[in-house]
Amino acid sequence: MATFLYRLGRGAFRRRRFVALVWVALLFAAGFGAASASAPTSGSFSIPGTEAQKAFDLLEQRFPGMTANGATARIVIKAPDGAKVTDPAPKAQVEKIVSGLKGGAGADQIASVDDPFQSKAISKDSRTAYISAKYKVSGMELTDATRDSLKESGHAAQAAGLTVEIGGDALMTAPETGSGEVIGILIAAVVLVVTFGSLVAAGLPLLTALIGVGIGVSSITALANVLDLGSTTSTLAMMIGLAVGIDYALFIVSRYRVELAEGRERDEAAGRAAGTAGSAVVFAGLTVVIALVGLAVVNIPMLTKMGFAAAGTVVIAVLVALTLVPAILGFAGKKVLPAGTKSRLFGKGKPAGAEPKANGGTRWARFVLRRPVLVLLAGVIGLGAIAIPAGKLEMGLPDDGAQPVSTTQRRAYDLLSDGFGPGFNGPLMVVVDGDKALADKTVDRIKGLDGVAVVTPPMPNKAGDAAIINVIPKDRPSSTETEKLVHTIRDGSGDDVLVTGATAMNIDFSQKMNDALVPYLALVVGLAFLLLMLVFRSILVPLKAALGFLLSVVAALGAVVAVFQWGWLGSLFGVEQTGPIMSMMPIFMVGVVFGLAMDYEVFLVTRMREAYVHGERPGQAVVTGFQYSARVVVAAAVIMIAVFSGFIGASEQMVKMIGFGLAVAVFFDAFVVRMAIVPAVLALLGHKAWWLPKWLDRLLPNVDVEGESLRKHLGESGGPEKDRELVNA
Repeated sequence: MATFLYRLGRGAFRRRRFVALVWVALLFAAGFGAASASAPTSGSFSIPGTEAQKAFDLLEQRFPGMTANGATARIVIKAPDGAKVTDPAPKAQVEKIVSGLKGGAGADQIASVDDPFQSKAISKDSRTAYISAKYKVSGMELTDATRDSLKESGHAAQAAGLTVEIGGDALMTAPETGSGEVIGILIAAVVLVVTFGSLVAAGLPLLTALIGVGIGVSSITALANVLDLGSTTSTLAMMIGLAVGIDYALFIVSRYRVELAEGRERDEAAGRAAGTAGSAVVFAGLTVVIALVGLAVVNIPMLTKMGFAAAGTVVIAVLVALTLVPAILGFAGKKVLPAGTKSRLFGKGKPAGAEPKANGGTRWARFVLRRPVLVLLAGVIGLGAIAIPAGKLEMGLPDDGAQPVSTTQRRAYDLLSDGFGPGFNGPLMVVVDGDKALADKTVDRIKGLDGVAVVTPPMPNKAGDAAIINVIPKDRPSSTETEKLVHTIRDGSGDDVLVTGATAMNIDFSQKMNDALVPYLALVVGLAFLLLMLVFRSILVPLKAALGFLLSVVAALGAVVAVFQWGWLGSLFGVEQTGPIMSMMPIFMVGVVFGLAMDYEVFLVTRMREAYVHGERPGQAVVTGFQYSARVVVAAAVIMIAVFSGFIGASEQMVKMIGFGLAVAVFFDAFVVRMAIVPAVLALLGHKAWWLPKWLDRLLPNVDVEGESLRKHLGESGGPEKDRELVNA
């Protein structure tokens, strides 16, 4: 592989104008496709095999006019102190809102509007009422005219002294990441400048990463409606694509500078950079792709599509690093080297035979080698302590109650809770597949259950062979009491009585994610273990890598629980409302963080393996690996943390939580696991770390990440000693 990548990198360097033109053409083509495509929708959400999904499917068959994906809105009206919504003046304002929605702009997208005085949607104290509006399309498909009509529907009532707030998903818009994303990129730029000491070298990874992300995200946008991709898919692809795109280009450019400063011709330096660092990029990218594609195991179409789309962006990032980066290096020339590098590298002004000064990576590695047990215990105990809150993890899907208090959705949620009870925001929909007698029997049984506040009379379909019963729990939607109520209704019913609705859907979703976690871990960790065994020709090194990852991801989950569920330091990260952790968070973090964690494992330990196979002792090989890779790995981790942290400023709780979780996980994995626990374990294992049974060694193909075949191809011998002076410069 190293020889092939050497030829690819050298060819891209020599034909740089053609290669650059191809990538720019791809960027314009993807951008044109995105601009021509209609706005992406929120994506259909389904959970195959669950009772909630079976109920929705039954609804579509027996109630043809009812769509599970249609947007809903609740216009909540509250009268001022001393007044009631049933008084003549407030009542007239409420009726005006109803008629305005039915006959206003965007009325063609409305399926139904319920008058609260007819549907009896009035609180016991008669101070609060709500208007239910159902739409024919999802919230993301509503036109601006329809959304504006909804927003303006209560203006006259507000002017008359009534409080009017709007809840539901009809006001859903694409998530905004805010200025944090830009700040993250700026921090990445500063880190690159400090690392490389050259504006050209610092700007190159940013440029190529933005091109790769531009192609990936634009392609997702262009295909969003065709493939039914949700609006969050492009945000995830951008988040991961930026992080790995910058990192992969960083490693190629770093190795190119080593080769160039050694006096090699520029095309030769580009080829060698692609053949050595490029091999690590390929395998690091493969681990990320495996982790993302493996999300298909969960069998939730939305999550599968998100994983595949993000994996596609990672593949583009790898291809950009192997082709576009060498091409742009051809345009940059030797400007990628900092000023004064030549004199330092080739000994001008330096006494002959002087020992190179040890860099930070060397000093840290030697410190760990002197105290491996102490470093190992400190790392494991520290992460273990941070992981403790993960034991209290509560999962669910965010609703309007998780919105900031500044939003109208959150205020509507609170008004409904105050006026009708906390369970009113999470009604259960019981679908009866049978006649009126079965429906009445079901109503009588549910009324006698604990935790039930209200049970509405059954609403039959036209054929009279199915009915809908709405059940209002006493407790809030995300409470354990409401979850118990759902299970109680289901346990006491046959196959012809199904419980669904947003609350039941959330419960089923969380259960499905829990059930899929172990099979997903087995698949992803198993495949990555085999991949790392190919790379490192070892059993214990991949095992150590997998165990270290599990430690860092559980610690990151503990931090997420502490901030988003318990509220610790919540104000610092813009968390206005605590609540259960998003159901997909654990399995999503496992997938993404595992892939990213293996990046650092490959980049760091490959250098150690390279030194070891060329005759260095195990301890010295660890020092050599840190000497050449520590600074670049630290820079790569800081960049990734900065990019992920930029998404903490997003308006949507899901994106905010993912950004925080990934940033913390990368910090733990890069700086505690890879930079401390890994060298400590390797120091304790010694030669055993690189042990592989001879029979297994013969069976496994040689992927040559160390570049041995490339050295033979170029007629060279020797090991990593050549780079020593540059790294310490």
